[in-house]
Amino acid sequence: MEAVCKICNSKLFVHDTSLVLNKHSVTYYYCSHCGFVQTEEPYWLEEAYSKAIATADTGIISRNLKNANDLLYFIHFIHCQNEICMDFGGGHGILTRIMRDYGFDFYHYDKYANNLYAQGFEANMNNKYKLITAYENFEHFTTPLIEIEKLMRITDVLFFSTSLVSSPPPLIKDWWYYSPSTGQHISFYTLKTLQVIADKFDCQLLSDNSDLHILSKSPIRKNFFEKLRAYNKIRNKLDITGKFKQKSKIWDDYLAVTDSIR
Repeated sequence: MEAVCKICNSKLFVHDTSLVLNKHSVTYYYCSHCGFVQTEEPYWLEEAYSKAIATADTGIISRNLKNANDLLYFIHFIHCQNEICMDFGGGHGILTRIMRDYGFDFYHYDKYANNLYAQGFEANMNNKYKLITAYENFEHFTTPLIEIEKLMRITDVLFFSTSLVSSPPPLIKDWWYYSPSTGQHISFYTLKTLQVIADKFDCQLLSDNSDLHILSKSPIRKNFFEKLRAYNKIRNKLDITGKFKQKSKIWDDYLAVTDSIR
């Protein structure tokens, strides 16, 4: 059967192959219409999620702290500080706990990971939420349109992260975000891919053209990411950690861990 794109149903072309989980030879496909990259049907996911948080995810705390700061500015920007919000695919509940510590009514949802830090504040997928955050989820979606539809059915605004793949895409060996050693990243998006998704759900798309993106049913001022960059520039100047000369160990630790599990 001819492989078709899970986003726009166009014909797919073989892009590359890689050894997933260091044992499964897996084909990656490329859509020349919307730029989406997907693996063959991921039969290895049960094995990949034997640990919900990959051992190689050495940046998990750093990302959650950054996400919380970005989110604080976004909540201020769209004036939803008194609304009920959900962190979807929130891992062990770190971001939900941080946002609740800041005073915001956040709830946690993750069907794979145990909620360790926000127990008692689990989200219900049948409820409505003014804002849903979904950090590092889209690349895990087996059926992206179905998963996104579930979220857009219960929220007005989806603030999410996923690293955009270039078009044409790099080979597997040339882009770390494919992350074949963990087996959990199976879907990769270009900006055009996200625009196709936004059109399907009649939403506005805003993007920083790199990692952060917004789908909204109501108009949001288009200069948000420009404002966010300015805000972070000021915040970083005031951050005392920038006064030290130490290089972050996130990347070196990632390399050490991935070497150890090969």
